Amino acid sequence: MPGPARQLPLATVIAVVAAGLALGAAGPWRAGALVVAAGVLLAGVLRLALPARRAGLLAVRSRRLDVTLLLVLGAALALLASSVPEA
Repeated sequence: MPGPARQLPLATVIAVVAAGLALGAAGPWRAGALVVAAGVLLAGVLRLALPARRAGLLAVRSRRLDVTLLLVLGAALALLASSVPEA
């Protein structure tokens, strides 16, 4: 896979997270935070599913550490966003 196309998984994750941040800034912060959490979880799933050569910059450390950190962070963000009471 050529250089720029190798970063497609990362670009996809960045697009999802950016959409979540834009949604959160526009008003419904909980929905935005859940979309950001979905982007982080997507990064974990992509890191797990893709070989290191195709994962591009999603492959930072060992696969086990990357996947664990991304999935735990995404799940924690989703849990926090859904557990904060409405004001």
